[in-house]
Amino acid sequence: MTRTRVAQATIPFNRPYVASGALAALEDVLGSTQMSGGNGPYGLRCEAWLERTLDVGCALLVPSGTAALELAAMLLDLEPGDEVIMPSFTFATSASAVVRAGGTPVFADIDARTLNVDPAAVAAAITPRTRAVMVVHYAGGACDMDALQALCRAHGLTLLEDAAHAVMARHRDRPLGSIGALAALSFHETKNLSCGEGGALLVNDPALLERAEILREKGTNRARFHRGEVDKYTWLEAGSSYVLSEVSAALLWSQLESAEEITERRLEIWHAYREAFAVHEGRVRGPVIDDHHNGHIFYLLARDVEDRDALIAGLRERGIHAVFHYVPLHSSPAGLRFGRAHGSLSRTDDASARLLRLPLWAGMTDAEVERVVDSVHAVLV
Repeated sequence: MTRTRVAQATIPFNRPYVASGALAALEDVLGSTQMSGGNGPYGLRCEAWLERTLDVGCALLVPSGTAALELAAMLLDLEPGDEVIMPSFTFATSASAVVRAGGTPVFADIDARTLNVDPAAVAAAITPRTRAVMVVHYAGGACDMDALQALCRAHGLTLLEDAAHAVMARHRDRPLGSIGALAALSFHETKNLSCGEGGALLVNDPALLERAEILREKGTNRARFHRGEVDKYTWLEAGSSYVLSEVSAALLWSQLESAEEITERRLEIWHAYREAFAVHEGRVRGPVIDDHHNGHIFYLLARDVEDRDALIAGLRERGIHAVFHYVPLHSSPAGLRFGRAHGSLSRTDDASARLLRLPLWAGMTDAEVERVVDSVHAVLV
């Protein structure tokens, strides 16, 4: 008698986490008189939580991390030819936000150990046209903020944090997102805390706050009107609709209430992977993170692109969805058109060619984690 092999269900790279209070919060909003954003109770509650937990001056909920980056770039008042230095190893919207604001992204190389932007490469890329430095805390691990802050102070540059990966992570004793003049968070479904699509602009420079509110509210002083500071609101400059709906804010609130639990579970999985794959050092290596991170990504760096692609394919055959990450921006069509690279960016190219990310989400069971571990072992043997 022949036996039929039963195929196991695929373990996806990500599965959005549904917090226990999500349905109650959504039902509350759907039964209320307000579903728009800007001044609803759930939105205000989320902003207060972010300000308190992340120790930031002001948090403004927006529809996406991209929207937060765009607002941050608009607040720089860039003129044609003005430059913003950033890593090439990042998502496209880090650069497109600068381009949309009228500036030029300048791509600097990463540190091969942490995959965060290299302060020495940033220093070498500074020109008289440089206005700001945008750092990206890759995988929830802090950039070298001491060196980067000192560099920005010395040259009179604005420091921006793309903290899309980094909610609940820290640099020494400071939450990521609280260090730069401005920071962007993402609450996309692939992020640790999510409302499907959402984000927040964190404003740590008080001088930028009033204008940030105006730009977010269609270019009007509507935020001041809601607070009773003016008797009517009016159009002041060219902003846009950058508020998060109250429906999304309610979903986000349920995640914020579970933030400690979500972060703890992701870190458990991250450390389980780290311990399991230590035996393969020399064939692959895992993340190197010195600070208090949040378990956002667990990646493996293979020896070369052929090994990486073979590992992804071998895991796919076993029902494990592992994925590569950023195609470097400096060699992309838009990067070549709108930006410029400083130096060869060889470390960026190397990491991009060798990196794959493993499934990691808060709702993963121990059995699913074990299956990923066993599958990686089987492919690497």
